[in-house]
Amino acid sequence: MFKTKLLDILEIKYPLFQGGMAWVATAELAAAVSNAGGLGIIGAGNSPGEFVKEQIRKAKELTDKIFGVNVMMMSPYVDEVIEIILEEKVGVITTGAGNPGKYIKSLKERGIKVIPVIPSVALAKRMESIGVDALIAEGTESGGHIGELTTMALVPQVVDAVNIPVIAAGGIGDGRGVAAAFCLGASGVQLGTRFICSEECTANQRYKEYIINAKDRDAVVSGRTTGHPIRSLKNYLTMKFEKAEKSGASKEELEKLGAGKLRDAVVMGDVENGSVMAGQISGLIKDIKPVKTIITDLFDEAEETIKKLYGGENS
Repeated sequence: MFKTKLLDILEIKYPLFQGGMAWVATAELAAAVSNAGGLGIIGAGNSPGEFVKEQIRKAKELTDKIFGVNVMMMSPYVDEVIEIILEEKVGVITTGAGNPGKYIKSLKERGIKVIPVIPSVALAKRMESIGVDALIAEGTESGGHIGELTTMALVPQVVDAVNIPVIAAGGIGDGRGVAAAFCLGASGVQLGTRFICSEECTANQRYKEYIINAKDRDAVVSGRTTGHPIRSLKNYLTMKFEKAEKSGASKEELEKLGAGKLRDAVVMGDVENGSVMAGQISGLIKDIKPVKTIITDLFDEAEETIKKLYGGENS
């Protein structure tokens, strides 16, 4: 039922990407997703090239399947990270926070697929024009850095605007969300928050439990005044951000307030003072499962949902 162009382009079983979350998307998680039939992705974040190389080589030890690396184009180490990706012949890169145009030629020459994350139709068209292979249309429901458009509004507009595969992201946490994404015209889905609550994810247990205990309105946005808003779960840090922004704190002051806070939450388990980046779908997640179970459950439920919708209960 879900045989899309992505399966042929990437040689994967399920048209599913795992989000490239900094500090969360390690080699262990990426390999588990790829082994289960999706596309696992290592999150490079703002890490130097040597760290990314270690993660890539660890992933190669854990899987013989294709996997990718997410590259933040604003990272001070972006040039060396791209060089490592070229040297290691990683199958796919996904990109965010900038334009990967200057690297397209060298990546294509090595057969590496380039798939940017985009928050708008205008950027989708621009990325298609420079020769990317597919797009991840990410709605504002997602965790971490966000745009303004919702997934429901963004995905069909991007699908109509381009002629390359579109992966839907943001607010997808179960099979119903997967089914909805395909109904909107997507060729695949990307999930982040759901995979944090997997057995193979190396994030601190307190981070996972904070997501599991979250309610529907607990995922809030901080840092809008900086121009780079972030969605995370409500805690002492988000309260400090809210107070600082209301008092007119400068961009520099706000950036200092958030510096290193994601690592504090993910690695150290400080879920009160750290940045617990997670999407609005957090309120739907109630358990921690193996990655393979998460993926098979997602697509089994999605298929059943579509059968009921189009063929009736007994189809």
